[in-house]
Amino acid sequence: MTIIHGLAQEFEVYFVNGGNVIQDFYLPQGVQVVNLPAAKSGQQTPGKLSWVEDSLDICLAVRRRQQLLELCDRIRPSAVLLELFPFNHQRFTNELIPLLERARQYGAKTICSWRDVIGPAINPLHHHPQLWQLLNQYFDQLLIHSDPNLISLDYSLVPIRNLTCQINYTGFVVPNIDRGFAPKVSTAPPTILVSIGDGRSDHTLLNCIAEVSQYLEDKIPHHIHMVTGIFTPMDVYEHLQTLAADQPNLTVQRYHCDLLSVMAQADLFIGMANDNTLLDVLQTRVPAMLLPLPADKNQTQRLCPQRLAELEIIKIVEHDLEPILFSFEILEALSRYPHQHVFCLRGVQVTATRIKQLVTRERDTTPVDHSLNSSL
Repeated sequence: MTIIHGLAQEFEVYFVNGGNVIQDFYLPQGVQVVNLPAAKSGQQTPGKLSWVEDSLDICLAVRRRQQLLELCDRIRPSAVLLELFPFNHQRFTNELIPLLERARQYGAKTICSWRDVIGPAINPLHHHPQLWQLLNQYFDQLLIHSDPNLISLDYSLVPIRNLTCQINYTGFVVPNIDRGFAPKVSTAPPTILVSIGDGRSDHTLLNCIAEVSQYLEDKIPHHIHMVTGIFTPMDVYEHLQTLAADQPNLTVQRYHCDLLSVMAQADLFIGMANDNTLLDVLQTRVPAMLLPLPADKNQTQRLCPQRLAELEIIKIVEHDLEPILFSFEILEALSRYPHQHVFCLRGVQVTATRIKQLVTRERDTTPVDHSLNSSL
């Protein structure tokens, strides 16, 4: 939605949703939504698709494809932007390739929107060389929503010289990048903000911090503000609130409507090293201790935290959390200042600019462009 908001300033945007319809979901003004018969991945067999409504049968796969083609015939798009495909979502090849072919008949430019780099250990291009062909045959541009100064495409796509479509880094996609934050109150005691996102993650970190608060209570003036996330189970949330009732230095809250502002005011942030949290840390420049996702779950989301730790911008937290040792790490983190970064966070504006350039001028004769113009 952040990218779509930027595109809506320059284009008439049609957003095709292939999953569940979310009621009252925010959409930028003027964006038109097209809901396909909803599909989902099976929990037992993640690679297998099933229909959201039990009454729907496999014939709806044909209806999805036909609905996409009819939409293409009706609006005759200037550009088609696909998220992740063909790096991911290969299950939808039978509906997406016909869409790309039909769109190109109308002169549309086709773009792959890739959020991050591909981890080398799970690089699909090592196992599916035909993806090179799909990119070269069906796409005019590959947009990578990251900064090559952190991790470049070369790290995972070897050799990238096989790609003939344009390759452009956009910088990281951050909503409201120009918003201002109130200056920190220097006279207030240090604030430690703790969050694990929406609460679906492992709650070990929250439980550990609750114990840490007991050890830190008499060490330094401070306050720990814990935001558990709305999906944290009620029994976990109530247990943390019970602990906080006896700890004057600990506040437990389920949700905050503007967590980014709280983060900008914090002296230290402790949380999970997922993509959104990393961008929040980069935007607010708060000193941070981050717990990476387990390697067996998502190796790609371990690459950026590792690079940021190497650059001394964040501190990585190990998974074997022990409250007393962790309290000493927190004390050390409160006394250190992270190195500042110069990464581009204007992925929204650069994405819109790159696509507008693509559809309003002849294709660049240089097939690969690794530059990132942070002034865009």
